[in-house]
Amino acid sequence: MNEWLYVALFMIVGAIIPIGAILAGAILSPKKPNPIKQSTYECGIEPVGDAWVQFKVQYYIFALVFLVFDVEAVFLFPWAVKLGQLGLYAVVEGIIFISILVVGLLYAWRKGMLEWS
Repeated sequence: MNEWLYVALFMIVGAIIPIGAILAGAILSPKKPNPIKQSTYECGIEPVGDAWVQFKVQYYIFALVFLVFDVEAVFLFPWAVKLGQLGLYAVVEGIIFISILVVGLLYAWRKGMLEWS
């Protein structure tokens, strides 16, 4: 039962720290709004138009697909460096990992997520 107390303690501390930081920022931050502070900043140039411009969802999906395969490279690099020293189990696990990612790439490709139109 003692190990579960540690888990509960970590969960409580893990919730208190971010909530405390947000509350401290809200309480301690200066609150003197004016129109210049509230305006959109564009590298020293006077802002033109509204700051809330909608982007196509396709840009976000393309970025997420890129991120998935970028993380794949991070996980596969140490595996590839030690490939000669790994046993059969680790090689099979790597092949399964690559296969899952290839299936994900094929899915994204068939859905047209990688096409710029």
